[in-house]
Amino acid sequence: MKTRFPIIAGLVVFVFHLIANPHYGFFRDELYFIICGFHPQWGYVDQPPVTPVLAAGTQLFGHSLFLLRALAAVFAGASVYVICVLVLEFGGGAFAMTLAAICGALCPVLTAFAEKVGPDMVGLWLWPLAVLYIVRIVKGGDLRQWLYAGIAIGVSAESKYSVLFFAAAFLIALLLRPQRRILFSKWFLAGAGLAVLIALPNFIWQAVNGFPMWELLRNGQLGKNVILSPAEYVLAQFIITNPLLALVWLCGLIWALLRSQWRFLGYGFVLLMLFMIAFKAKHYYPADVYPIMFALGAVAIESWTARAWFVRPVVATVAVLAGLMLLPYVEPILPEATFIAFNQAIGPKLGMGVIATEHTKQTWMTQDFADMHGWPELAATVQRVYDALPLAERAQAVAVAQNYGEASAIAFFSHVPVISGHNQYYLWGTRGFSGNVILDVGGDCGASQHLFRQSQQVAVYSARYIMPYENGRPIMLCRGIKVPLAKIWPGVKSYE
Repeated sequence: MKTRFPIIAGLVVFVFHLIANPHYGFFRDELYFIICGFHPQWGYVDQPPVTPVLAAGTQLFGHSLFLLRALAAVFAGASVYVICVLVLEFGGGAFAMTLAAICGALCPVLTAFAEKVGPDMVGLWLWPLAVLYIVRIVKGGDLRQWLYAGIAIGVSAESKYSVLFFAAAFLIALLLRPQRRILFSKWFLAGAGLAVLIALPNFIWQAVNGFPMWELLRNGQLGKNVILSPAEYVLAQFIITNPLLALVWLCGLIWALLRSQWRFLGYGFVLLMLFMIAFKAKHYYPADVYPIMFALGAVAIESWTARAWFVRPVVATVAVLAGLMLLPYVEPILPEATFIAFNQAIGPKLGMGVIATEHTKQTWMTQDFADMHGWPELAATVQRVYDALPLAERAQAVAVAQNYGEASAIAFFSHVPVISGHNQYYLWGTRGFSGNVILDVGGDCGASQHLFRQSQQVAVYSARYIMPYENGRPIMLCRGIKVPLAKIWPGVKSYE
């Protein structure tokens, strides 16, 4: 039964997400990933290539929110499977696997990673998988498993750069402990070489393009992002993992630090958090480490309740109820109006303001859920304006969007050519358009610079439940550009 349990748990979680995920609509970032994936390359301004390629692959046969979100469900199931296998490696039994699976499935930040397609969903599986191989090596397993750990780290690096901090933290942790002996092996060097080799193409792409990711991160810290103090960062970890479920990973941290064999895991977790605080990272950047900590915590609680077995059903029940209580925040399972009422009643009591990541006007829909609304309507509005143009103007017309969400929605849901100065769209440039006829989405035709000979508002875009700053956007028709678009393009760059 122990060997079958991880498979069963993983399948249950996969099916759960398969049912719960595909609601509301495509998320802003998901649309961006899809469009980037349709232009495959070794890197993008704000991300490595794995997530865009996977996202685009789900849309090859037409628009499908179900297939897109099924991709996230696969990683969720794989993550819970690895969590349960880790429990077995730590010496845990059926209760520990059950508790760890509950936490891995219902922890809010991990559920959010598993609910929609994004770079963190890959680490949801690969971070704990890399540690699984290391744990087996520490227990005397085949040193060739460093190759598998290296592949996991390398592929994860091609999805999100935060894995570099994860790898550094746990490498330093191993060096601080007697287990450092497992590093003095040709197989460790081979595994590290594989990780570097897999990650190298994206590093080269970033270097060739002037490391735009560094510029983006710097710009975000200068205004867009919410910078948390160390105390706020720690508090945010408890909130995003659910204050009650957080007690499980906290038990895991304590248990690991008290045991010589697993102390390096505790050190690695602490070092990772210190790195993230020092580099002013968003609070969810290190969250793919929690599957490991939940596995440790579940084994700890199982060990501590060995003579009080009757406590275990209570612990498991509380974990399920705690997870379900916050589930509407990370799964689109409630009708919009119902969720808004739920959030208005519960949100202020949970201190949800502490976990904001950007300085934007908030909505009772939450930013993630709000950004799953309105995109088809925006594209339809732009398409109507485009179709109404005289044929001669339509042949040279292009939409200009203020951000990658708007641009990707227009590219995905309409046939209107679109450009933008935001992130990867900037590098894609003007696409050969002169700028003589522009549909300016949310702009003013460069009124302060007098860029066009003629401009007029031809439509207004609005939709229910969207972010406030996206609502009431004017669609401007701009004719007769005075300066070639290619000449002014360097000034429209916006990396954030």
